[in-house]
Amino acid sequence: MIVVQQRKAATMGKIGVDSGGIEWEDVACLHANVDWQKGKTAMNYGSLDVYGVVIVRMRWTDQINERSRIVHDGKVYQVIPETFHPYKPDNTLQFHAQIVINDKIGT
Repeated sequence: MIVVQQRKAATMGKIGVDSGGIEWEDVACLHANVDWQKGKTAMNYGSLDVYGVVIVRMRWTDQINERSRIVHDGKVYQVIPETFHPYKPDNTLQFHAQIVINDKIGT
């Protein structure tokens, strides 16, 4: 299970738009297969980065996009846009997600 988060509307802060921080809201709870990257691709990323990247496979849905975040196993991950591959005819969606450091769940 993953929780999909989308960015809330931009807010005006003291210095300008989003200067007070960006807020995220939970929009869906979906079934997905989440696994660590393996093989040659993982080795190319380097040993330090491998542990912060997961690969997600699931049924196609329009509730998640390239700018989404997901919460899995108590950790927040940001979708890596260039790896986002939805394929509606086959009802599949696959992407890689990078862990977000120092981010609280639900913010």
